[in-house]
Amino acid sequence: MRCRMCKERAVISMRRHNTAFCRLHYREFFFRQVSRAIQEFGMLNPQEGVLVCVSGGKDSLVLWKVLHELGYKTRAMYIDLGFGEYSLLSKQKVFNTAKKLSQEPIVVSLKDMGFDILASAKAKHRPACSVCGTAKRYCFNRTAFEEGLQVVATGHNLDDEASRLLGNVLRWQTHYLAKQSPVLPSESEHTPKKVKPLVKLTEREVAVFAFLEGIDYILEECPYAKGATSITYKLLLAQLEEKMPGTKHAFYLGFQEHLSKFSLAEAPKGELKTCKVCGQDSFEETCGFCRLLGQLSP
Repeated sequence: MRCRMCKERAVISMRRHNTAFCRLHYREFFFRQVSRAIQEFGMLNPQEGVLVCVSGGKDSLVLWKVLHELGYKTRAMYIDLGFGEYSLLSKQKVFNTAKKLSQEPIVVSLKDMGFDILASAKAKHRPACSVCGTAKRYCFNRTAFEEGLQVVATGHNLDDEASRLLGNVLRWQTHYLAKQSPVLPSESEHTPKKVKPLVKLTEREVAVFAFLEGIDYILEECPYAKGATSITYKLLLAQLEEKMPGTKHAFYLGFQEHLSKFSLAEAPKGELKTCKVCGQDSFEETCGFCRLLGQLSP
C-alpha cells in the first residue's frame, strides 16, 4: 500500500476516499479536513476565543491540538464528573496534552458544585448519560461566558454525528433533526456558539492521527455508557460502511444539504429567561441543571 501523493509506504488506507497516505501526507489531509469543515460551515474566525471541551479521550484532545496549531485562540476545559479512577485517569491525560501545548486547562468539578450525576439520575429516574449531558451543557455555557469566550468546540466526529442522526431519523424526532447542524448559533451572551470541527473525519481516522501524533488519551469508555443506544447505531453504521464505503459521509453530510427543511419543525421554546438560581439562560424560571441540583438538596 503506497501513499497517493508520494508513493512512499502508506500508514492508512481510506476506502471511502479510495486513497492512502504516508504519515506526512495524512497529517496534511487531516488538517485540511478540519479547515474545510470550519470554512464550509462558518464555524470559527481568528478573532473568536474558543473553549475546547476536553474529556481525556482521543477526539477532544486531537481537536485541541489541531485548533491550537491552526492558530485559533483556544482554552481547554475539563469537567471532573466524579467517576472515581476513570475521572482521575482522564484528567491526567488532559494535563499530559496541556503540557505539550504549553497551556493550562480549566478544571470544573461537579463535586465542588454539589452535584452527583449518579445520585441525580437515580432521583429523577433518568439514564446517567442524560443527566451527564445536562450538566456538561451547563458547564460549557457558564465557563465560556465567565471566560469571555465566544465559541464552544467539541470533539464529535463523523461516527458520532451519523449515529445520532440515525437515531433521530428512526424515531422521526424532527425537533432534534433541526439541531443536527455542526454549528449551533449563539442565542444570547450567556449561550456561546457550538461547533464540531471534526465532523468530516471518522473515529478511525481520528484514532490514527492521535497515534501518529503521540497523543496520550484514555482508552477506556465511560463506565456508565454501557448499553447506550448510540453504540448500537454506531455498530449498524459500521456494518453498512464495511459493505458500502462512504455511507456515513453521504448520510450525515448529505443531510446537511436538506437541514433547512427541518428548521420549522423545531419545538417552540418560548421566551428566553434568566434562571432565578444561577442567572444563566433558561426557557423556564429555573434552568435544567439547577432543577437537578435542587433534587439533591436535603
